[in-house]
Amino acid sequence: MNIGIVCYPTFGGSGVLATELGKALADKGHNIHFITYQQPVRLSGFHANIFYHEVRVPTYPLFDYPPYETALASTMVDVINNNNVELLHVHYAIPHASAAYMAKQILAKQGKHIPVITTLHGTDITLVGRDKTYSPVVTFSMNESDVLTAVSDNLKEETYKNFNIEKEIEVIHNFVDVDRFHRKPVDAFKKLIAPNCEKIIVHASNFRKVKRVEDVIATFLLINKKIPSTLLLLGDGPERTHIEADARNCESHNAIKFLGKQEQMEDILPIADLFLLTSDYESFGLAALEAMAAEVPVISTNAGGLPEININGYSGYMSNVGDVEDMAKNALSIFKDDATLLQFKANALAQAKKFDIENIVPIYEALYKRVIK
Repeated sequence: MNIGIVCYPTFGGSGVLATELGKALADKGHNIHFITYQQPVRLSGFHANIFYHEVRVPTYPLFDYPPYETALASTMVDVINNNNVELLHVHYAIPHASAAYMAKQILAKQGKHIPVITTLHGTDITLVGRDKTYSPVVTFSMNESDVLTAVSDNLKEETYKNFNIEKEIEVIHNFVDVDRFHRKPVDAFKKLIAPNCEKIIVHASNFRKVKRVEDVIATFLLINKKIPSTLLLLGDGPERTHIEADARNCESHNAIKFLGKQEQMEDILPIADLFLLTSDYESFGLAALEAMAAEVPVISTNAGGLPEININGYSGYMSNVGDVEDMAKNALSIFKDDATLLQFKANALAQAKKFDIENIVPIYEALYKRVIK
């Protein structure tokens, strides 16, 4: 199949999933055409069946805001016409679903039917899409998609609750390449981070308010009072500056390390003993799933789709949003002895394997075959 994938090329969950899906499909012999404004961060190296098409948005003095959606739709039409693309799979509704609808109508005038699959990822529904500025267009473009999918049952429910959706939403969960993340930790790297055998705790996010990174710090400080630990904070975003400033004023500031954006998460996660995710909301929690694939138990909130992947008392523990005392208590219970920690690590890996890429990609392939008539 010749498949067009439209996504954001950044570190966020939707872009990561779309890129990994495209790479997996290419490995199975499909031709994948990525259409976006820059090369996706997870798309490194040469892939024989993967093609990248950059969306160029010319700037003119007339435009305070260059019309990206128009340029995207035009690029979609060009790529489809010149590469025999059979379907468009757009990830994150805004503005990809409406641009795909526009491209589909242009192609229909030319006598071509191109099915559009829209995959909802989270903030396109729970935050941005609900804004009255975007809501009518988002609702219309979702309803006009040939197939609408969501990455969790919770996101499906949120979409029906907040939008007038007239069609079935199919749930296809996010996935993880377990083989990529499940690797032996590099002892020299672990010794460098924790020279005195401290417990290594990791958090990774885009440092937005919804991630409540201040709760990560607060939870860590409570843990560190009982068990010597090191906190690695991965990622970057609008909240990082003040979070980093607050961390410098902590008595344990030397144990808190900000590493910034990291493309090779599979090199870092295997050295961790615990992963912290304290978000107000997660449509799925891909970062937590990647940690589990690296055999790292997860302490998280019970918000959004997290209960669908983090099994309380098995792969980790869940607490109410903001309850840092309970999160710290749960972490300490995992750390109470080596046998308990090893059991939670094994359970986390077993849970991650349920969402392995080898299990999920065939579901997408079956969906593609169904819509290409």
